[in-house]
Amino acid sequence: MFRIIPAIDLKNKKCVSLVQGIPGTERVSLDDPLAVARRWIGEGANVLHLIDLDGAIGGQRLNSSIIESIIKKFNVETQVGGGIRSKEDARGLLNLGVNRVILGTAAINNPSLVKELALEFGSERIMVALDSKNGRVTTHGWAKQSVYTAVELGRKFEELGAGSILFTDIDTEGLLKGVNPEPTRELAQALSIPVIASGGITTLSDIEAIKKTGANGVVVGAALYVGNFKLREALELEEK
Repeated sequence: MFRIIPAIDLKNKKCVSLVQGIPGTERVSLDDPLAVARRWIGEGANVLHLIDLDGAIGGQRLNSSIIESIIKKFNVETQVGGGIRSKEDARGLLNLGVNRVILGTAAINNPSLVKELALEFGSERIMVALDSKNGRVTTHGWAKQSVYTAVELGRKFEELGAGSILFTDIDTEGLLKGVNPEPTRELAQALSIPVIASGGITTLSDIEAIKKTGANGVVVGAALYVGNFKLREALELEEK
């Protein structure tokens, strides 16, 4: 089933929405991330996408206590990323009850980490983030660009045991100007493991466009927070 996944991006212990992940571009800043989680669950969310932006950008996971509170307080599936740089970081979150850890920079710098964690916890709990700009995967909070395409790395991590791929199109992310479905379609068709798309969702028709690519789900952030559509409306597209 295609899944609609609301994003809760955390920075300085607030829920924010940044433009293309750039600090200082907060379109939204909400003081109570637990209230945000409660809202999305109340509107029907079955899974939450939790990202520690301080961890992703600066390497310090400053929002761990908030993530832990959400996991303990709510009976909801979670996928968590941002600053997970070691096996110990990942293991701590998985043992806490996170359903899937999202490995980005750490996976690209140390691909064997994916294999080791998949063997220990099961592939379904290991998601690799591939964030693409101008056709190449980036790392370190989108600050460094690699020489690899998402398809090249997606195939590699599928072989290593990753259970799913989170694909973010940085060229459209956070701009609220719509999606470019082609990179997602190319990746989804190249892999047999699920691909979850992120970046550019602005309208309900964008969700429909991503669904047609063969992706297994989509992360929705800014469009929900600025009120372009309601989560309940988006969730109705899961079944269509």
